[in-house]
Amino acid sequence: MSAFKYTNKLQNARVLVVGGSSGMGFAVAEAAVEHGAIVTIASSTQAKLDKAVARLQEHARAVNVSPDTITSAVVDLSKADTIDEQAIKMLDVATKDGKLDHIVFSAGDSFTPKPLPEVSVQEYQQLMMVRAMAPMVIAKYVNKYMNVSTKSSITVTSGTVSWRPPRGWATIAAVGSMIEGLTRGLASDLRPVRVNCVTPGVIRTEMFDGMPAEHLPMIMDTMAKESILGTVGTPQEIAEAYLYCMKDSFATSIVIESSGGRLVGDSKPDMFGN
Repeated sequence: MSAFKYTNKLQNARVLVVGGSSGMGFAVAEAAVEHGAIVTIASSTQAKLDKAVARLQEHARAVNVSPDTITSAVVDLSKADTIDEQAIKMLDVATKDGKLDHIVFSAGDSFTPKPLPEVSVQEYQQLMMVRAMAPMVIAKYVNKYMNVSTKSSITVTSGTVSWRPPRGWATIAAVGSMIEGLTRGLASDLRPVRVNCVTPGVIRTEMFDGMPAEHLPMIMDTMAKESILGTVGTPQEIAEAYLYCMKDSFATSIVIESSGGRLVGDSKPDMFGN
């Protein structure tokens, strides 16, 4: 019998990371590989998946894990008329050799913040599709594709914008709040499978790479000042929150915030000059 009680909790667990080809999702997949899990990453772009799988396999070799435990699935969850079909196709790939133990959902298509009067109903519906509707659709198939026990979990992703939205972010704040409500509802409906939510602050992912290089330092500095730690988070840091949700078999219906204290306030000097 193994003497390990904690570090092997994900050993040989089957983990599906939706949105796992980049950013936070990739870091979660990488961490799961490092913990000995059998990992499938899903994303909408085959080229990005191929690059991500190659990186994960390289990391697997570095930590003495078989690279053969890493697979991928192309999925497009952005269209209402095909979302069920796409979800089932993805789940079929992920469970080819056995049912899932954990699903992590960090996917989200791009959006441009704009004043509320300029947002159409169609734009808001599209904004909800991948971030909120897709996890709900996937949850419909839990009994078929997951090992149903308290050891199994689904972890979704919200954001601190739901609690502290800047101007122009009302719609995404509403979607984030919906996800947190969905977490509690699914935790009740899907028990004993656990359902939790991670709420990140500003995380420095590839999303920022498309910004003008000359503006990026100023943008990062402004965002860092919104946290009381005065920093911007990394995917490797936020991955720990997802790992916790998978490993703690007594945790369900919770929302874990990892934001550097963004909800407390910014990092301006206090009355003592600190």
